[in-house]
Amino acid sequence: MIKCFPSCNPILIIGFFFLTACGRNAPQFNKAENPLDACREFIDGSLKGDFKRAKFYMINDSINEAALLKIEKDYSLKSGPEKAEFYDASIIINEDATINDTTHIINYRNSYDKIDRKIKVINRNDTWMVDFKYTFNGNL
Repeated sequence: MIKCFPSCNPILIIGFFFLTACGRNAPQFNKAENPLDACREFIDGSLKGDFKRAKFYMINDSINEAALLKIEKDYSLKSGPEKAEFYDASIIINEDATINDTTHIINYRNSYDKIDRKIKVINRNDTWMVDFKYTFNGNL
């Protein structure tokens, strides 16, 4: 049993330590200021296997989350050398197409597999976020 001063509640002390311990491990990501920031952070997180970072820059809906989970599972099956190649890959922006003031379609590839891909980035509540499902279905 924890011994405290008479005014000290052991439950509060345990709760305090729990919250501070959890807070130190929580990822700290910066809000994307523009569509290229959101795109770059999302792609870089995915290339490096940092799917918490990728998810932070993605619109959270069931279709996006399922697509990201599939990418994460595929990534986990890659060999160590292949993961290292993706980790070291550069992001190459081929085109940033502005659809309107809240929607951009960014055509990109990475320097490792060199496959052209498109990603949709939208502004919701003054925050730029990736709509990952667009990469697979191409609908605005």
